[in-house]
Amino acid sequence: MEGENKKSAVSDVGAWAMNVVSSVGIIMANKQLMSSNGYSFSFATTLTGFHFAVTALVGLVSNATGLSASKHVPFWELFWFSLVANTSIAGMNFSLMLNSVGFYQISKLSMIPVVCVMEWLLHNKQYSKEVKVSVLVVVIGVGVCTVTDVKVNAKGFICACIAVLSTSFQQITIGSLQKKYSIGSFELLSRTAPIQAVSLLVLGPFVDYFLNGKFIANYKMSSGAILFIILSCSLAVFCNVSQYLCIGRFSAVSFQVLGHMKTVCVLTLGWLLFDSELTFKNIMGMIIAVLGMVVYSWAVEAEKSSNGSKTVPHIKNSLTEEEIRLLKEGVDTNSVKDVQLVESKV
Repeated sequence: MEGENKKSAVSDVGAWAMNVVSSVGIIMANKQLMSSNGYSFSFATTLTGFHFAVTALVGLVSNATGLSASKHVPFWELFWFSLVANTSIAGMNFSLMLNSVGFYQISKLSMIPVVCVMEWLLHNKQYSKEVKVSVLVVVIGVGVCTVTDVKVNAKGFICACIAVLSTSFQQITIGSLQKKYSIGSFELLSRTAPIQAVSLLVLGPFVDYFLNGKFIANYKMSSGAILFIILSCSLAVFCNVSQYLCIGRFSAVSFQVLGHMKTVCVLTLGWLLFDSELTFKNIMGMIIAVLGMVVYSWAVEAEKSSNGSKTVPHIKNSLTEEEIRLLKEGVDTNSVKDVQLVESKV
């Protein structure tokens, strides 16, 4: 059991580390690709379509070579999930365009309490006092880091609400689908990526035209821009896979909390690589946020230990009663176990 726990812990850390590294990497690559000092490729929605197209291609190759298995998930659920995910992407882009950076950051911070409320309403999930306090500390820390001017307008507020609700629901749905159909993170991603890729590549250029008044067909592609698009798409595969891995292993709330580590990394790398200003306010906010993340990790582990100590005896008694019932009915327990193993493999 100790060996399994250690392997699980290493896998959890690996999934989270891959998500942080790939997410920060893709932000840095996109900054160079999209900034006026770089290649001025201002077509974020279409670029996301490229990301999912490459991810779908990787999934197709993986299934064809037998590296992964394609499990059945009803098409209507995949379509519904893809619709929510694309609404999240478009909502975030519109929110960033219509709102100030400060309000955009506040809307992103609001995802943690929104996810908590959604999980409570949809799955009746309860949170300990320690977890709630640590989440509040993280939100305050990241808020101090990132929030500057806060200006609100009606259209921007509506887009921000749509973005927050759809993103929160998307992250909860990832975990729900994985549990409901016993499907791995990469298998689920390979099923949804083609639908998202097609829809974003068809609608993306029109969304981008509405956002910046430029059509991608008029963009003069250079070798440098192509190189960074390929780099961005490659990092997106790792980012998408690790996101599904993290939500499958942790929870939507944990993913949001740990995800704010990316904000700290982006601020630090922006200061190191792009001469971005790093003020005393930013540094204090990062320290508070990291402290909150440490406390959150401790609170979640304490909650797991508490729940585990309460549930283990009950499970043991239930299994014993089931074995007694089978013996009384004259059923061979070993045969039953063999049948169960075969069914689980099927």
